[in-house]
Amino acid sequence: MRRFAPLAVMASLLLSACATGPVPMPVPSPISGSATAAQLRANTAARQFVAVVDTVEPVAEQVCREKTRGMNCDFQIVVDDRPDQPPNAFQTVDNFGRPILAFNLGMINSVQNADELAFVMGHEAAHHISDHLSKTRESATVGAVVFAGIAAISGAEAQAIKSAEELGAAVGARTYSKDFELQADQLGTIIAHRAGYDPVKGAAFFARIPDPGNRFLGSHPPNAARLDIVRKTAASLPQ
Repeated sequence: MRRFAPLAVMASLLLSACATGPVPMPVPSPISGSATAAQLRANTAARQFVAVVDTVEPVAEQVCREKTRGMNCDFQIVVDDRPDQPPNAFQTVDNFGRPILAFNLGMINSVQNADELAFVMGHEAAHHISDHLSKTRESATVGAVVFAGIAAISGAEAQAIKSAEELGAAVGARTYSKDFELQADQLGTIIAHRAGYDPVKGAAFFARIPDPGNRFLGSHPPNAARLDIVRKTAASLPQ
């Protein structure tokens, strides 16, 4: 089973090492002490990422097979190795329907422990298991049709109808996005716990990101709501 996509994975984290093998630790140098310290931190982050992938990915695939029928559960883990990007992780699928869990270096370096990384990975895997991409596309399509239809009935011109269609798609795509995030938090908690990590400790990641609040048609729910569902779900799991 391939763990990483062939796209210079971890290239910026490791000067010369395979991400799926042992990472050589650099020898401190009096000439480049700060650079060496940075490389030590990067190597530590790389080791942690590989370890979390090795433990969380098989659990996510098992949960996927348990909860779905006919869904592709062969997760592909990819890393965006562009430097200086804000922390980010997301789930998508390739042209063959294979689920992809993508992380950038900012995310890999920003987590404070393996529990946080495991929770994020479980959360993204949960989006695929819950089929949120397809559901979002369906909502966007419905929104586009409804808004465009209203514009057409009102006698709008072609360009106005097109604008209404685009607005409807955007509104439709966000209609259930907060619910989807909470669902992914709940299932992600289960995945992280089954992989041997502490999801409550992992969800502390939310305390360090901006709180989106409870904005109308916002894409994410308030951080407090996310922490609450993680705690409640974790409390219901066997210890």
